Amino acid sequence: MTADKLKQYIGLFGGLLGAVLLFLQTLGISFVWFTDDSINAFTEVLVKAVPFVLVAYGVYKNSYIITKKAKEQENELKEKGLK
Repeated sequence: MTADKLKQYIGLFGGLLGAVLLFLQTLGISFVWFTDDSINAFTEVLVKAVPFVLVAYGVYKNSYIITKKAKEQENELKEKGLK
């Protein structure tokens, strides 16, 4: 899944929340915290968090200091002269 596809899913989720908001408003149900502005803010936070999460995951996967297995792999690479 690419970052662009993930952003599309977030947009769909925001649209779904908007539809739920409109449905609840037609029933006369309203929440102070559930507004168009809060939905837009939530989707913007998710859209901005996607690149951060992808970069953090990439750093985690390419790091040799996190897990015991990664440390063993690093030592093996050093022994073979690949690092």
